[in-house]
Amino acid sequence: MKKVLLIVILTLGFIGFSQSDAEAKTLLNEVSAKIKGYKNISLDFKYELNNLSENINQETRGDVVIEGEKYKLNILGVTRIFDGKTLYTISPEDEEVTISSENTEDEGTITPSKMLSFYEDGYTYKMDIIQNVKGRKIQYVKLNPMDTNSEIKHVLLGIDATTKHIYNLIEVGKNGTKTTLTVNSFKTDEPISKTLFTFDESKYSDYFINKID
Repeated sequence: MKKVLLIVILTLGFIGFSQSDAEAKTLLNEVSAKIKGYKNISLDFKYELNNLSENINQETRGDVVIEGEKYKLNILGVTRIFDGKTLYTISPEDEEVTISSENTEDEGTITPSKMLSFYEDGYTYKMDIIQNVKGRKIQYVKLNPMDTNSEIKHVLLGIDATTKHIYNLIEVGKNGTKTTLTVNSFKTDEPISKTLFTFDESKYSDYFINKID
C-alpha cells in the first residue's frame, strides 16, 4: 500500500519531454491544469494489491479529502491527517497516535497530496491503450521511471478522456506486485470543515501518543 497511497489519489514541472510522447504530454498537462483549478478534492477509491507468485490478493476501500498539501485519509481502519507540516496517524485498533513530519522520500512513496500529480516529475511517458469502462472512454498513459534503481517497473495512468480526471492508477513493481487504485467517486470544491485537517489531541486522551522526531 505504501507505493500507491502514502500510495492516493496531488505538483508541476514536467521533465524529460524529449524522451516522451508529445500527445501524452499534452494530455497530462490538461489533467494537471484541471486538478490545479480545484480548491479541494474528495475521493472514494478502491485499492487492490496482487502478487501471483506470493499468492497475495488484497482489496480494500478508502476515502481522502485533499486541499493543497493537506489531506485526511481513511483506509484499513486507520486515519491519517496531514496539516501541511505534521502527519498524524490514528489507529483505533492499537489505541495509538503516531505524530511525525511527513518525510516519505526514503520509502519511494506517493502521498495522497501527490496522488493525482506524482507523474509530473521523474517519469517519461507515452500514450497506451484506450478502454471503454461503463460508457466512459479511458485513455491510458504509460509512465516509466527515469531512475533505473526504482522498484517500479512502470505505471499505467487511466484518464477519463471527457472530464480529464484520473480514473485509476496501476503500478507494476519489478518484484511482480501490481497495485491498483481506482477512483469510485471524484468530487471537487465541496464545503469542508475548517478543522478537517486539524488534530485534536483531547479526543485521544486514552491513546498512546508516539512522537517521532
